[in-house]
Amino acid sequence: MSVKKEPSGRRSVQVEVEVPGSTQSAAERRSAEAELRTLIAKFAPAHLRLIGAMRRSLRKRLPTAHEVVYEYRDWFVISYSPNEHGYEGVLAIRASADGVKLYFNRGKELPDPAKLLHGSASQVRFINMEGASTLARPEVTRLIDEAIARNRVPFARAGRGSVVIRSTSAKQRRPRRPA
Repeated sequence: MSVKKEPSGRRSVQVEVEVPGSTQSAAERRSAEAELRTLIAKFAPAHLRLIGAMRRSLRKRLPTAHEVVYEYRDWFVISYSPNEHGYEGVLAIRASADGVKLYFNRGKELPDPAKLLHGSASQVRFINMEGASTLARPEVTRLIDEAIARNRVPFARAGRGSVVIRSTSAKQRRPRRPA
């Protein structure tokens, strides 16, 4: 257990836990990775290298995080979560033919002096990813560090997170009707 003083002056307690039963067999992982490659090819083939670089970078920072993948109509999301529930994720990659974005689940609460975060949702904010080097920018690194530090659900101390595909085309919402 560790106690940290947040930039706002509040103290936060973070407990590191082992996550039993979170192991994924090699065959299950290969299958999930193949399904994820299919989603990338379907929705964002032009951004294959960028998505790969972002996944490697986020995996390096959060080795025990689960990559929880959701498919939507025209895009997909990879949430980096301390468990297999994507809604508890700290960060997420959203990719479509239009581009790639890095989402911060509780981005509204993050200090952003460089004004990098976009969005007007109740809690989520995002950064447009121009390239893999965007993740290495000091102001982006600070946002990622702060998001991880403020996370309410602790990540496991050891182990490797799994790749979980949560939705398929069969579960997609029907397109909206024009007004």
